[in-house]
Amino acid sequence: MSWETLKRTPRWELEGLLFALSEYNVLHSMDGYTDRQVGQIAKDSPEIRSQWNAYQEKKAKYDERAGVTRKPQSFKELIK
Repeated sequence: MSWETLKRTPRWELEGLLFALSEYNVLHSMDGYTDRQVGQIAKDSPEIRSQWNAYQEKKAKYDERAGVTRKPQSFKELIK
């Protein structure tokens, strides 16, 4: 985007773009890592654990919205 385009864009639209970029960065920050790999990395950098948890929460939220996973309807479905 050019500077002129940015100046003409409404504030709410720019805030929406920034929010979407933030969501994208969290949602794809840990792509390709497994629980085990994150555990090994967290030994050296404990803050990775909180990033991993934020990634897992966002991923679960969007997977549920997309219908990739769904919540169990009953206890029997939960233990299957």
